[in-house]
Amino acid sequence: MNIAGVKEYLGAEWTAVQGRIAGSLESDIDLLDQTNRSILSHAGKQLRPMLALLAARACSADGHASEATVRYAAAAELLHNATLLHDDVADDSDQRRGVPTIRSLMGPTVSVLLGDYWLVKAMELILGEHEADSKVIRIFSKTLSDLAEGELLQLQKAQSGDTVEEDYLRIIYSKTASLFEASCVSAALSVGASEDAVEAMRAYSVALGRAFQIKDDLLDYDGTESVGKPLGVDILEQKMTMPLLGALVNAGPQEDNRVRALVKDIVGHPEHRDEIVAFVKANGGMEYASERLDFYVNQAVEALAVLPESFEKTLLVKLARYTANREK
Repeated sequence: MNIAGVKEYLGAEWTAVQGRIAGSLESDIDLLDQTNRSILSHAGKQLRPMLALLAARACSADGHASEATVRYAAAAELLHNATLLHDDVADDSDQRRGVPTIRSLMGPTVSVLLGDYWLVKAMELILGEHEADSKVIRIFSKTLSDLAEGELLQLQKAQSGDTVEEDYLRIIYSKTASLFEASCVSAALSVGASEDAVEAMRAYSVALGRAFQIKDDLLDYDGTESVGKPLGVDILEQKMTMPLLGALVNAGPQEDNRVRALVKDIVGHPEHRDEIVAFVKANGGMEYASERLDFYVNQAVEALAVLPESFEKTLLVKLARYTANREK
């Protein structure tokens, strides 16, 4: 799928979102302004605002997004980047999207402060004159709560080493799918969509978010350096993701206990990483995760059935399929 082509198709509405993002971050403090501009120059795919505009158009009676859609879409991208700035500190990340992180260049304090700044600007964007604004504030507030809970649950499970698939699905909902959900549901509300359409976008976005994260976790085991971050970092951070969980299911209780012990001990013995990767690949972990990925992609596509046919709906389907096939 040609992401650049989708942005071109969205035209003036996409341009308006970019303008809202850039305008909200302008500051007369040179250091802040220049740093924000640097981050925006490495903006990534910007899937969340893209999804928001497509969702609004697909749910709208006239096939167009609204002024509120543009604000909510821009807010979703700001909030996403705020969480990345915070995550880079929590994870001691030196690289993001193939370039050095703010944490590595300017220190953790600056990264946290910038994350806070972007977060506040996101919330300011949501507040306008649309009747859905107050509801959308609550949606984004819930997302922030989900993100914090997901991060802490992941930390707890990294320490205990007892992650099971139910835990993993809760973590990836909280850390990834919840913001996809906020993006798409707020967009549907911004155009006065029916309750059925709003719920369809909720189901689509949650399934899509889970699929997106499972694909990321597969790439961590078997991707390329084009992913924009070092490979194999999940194991080194004691994160038990879908490929490893699938391999543990296939291998049986004795191997389950042995490999979990290796993961818990990885901080003191990083050399165990290669053994764990080999275990995952030898015990069908990649295949297991790929099957779960396909399940959620199909779930996302099926959720769109209640929406009328449109080119935007077709693009939403293609975006779901793209999630499974992307290489970074």
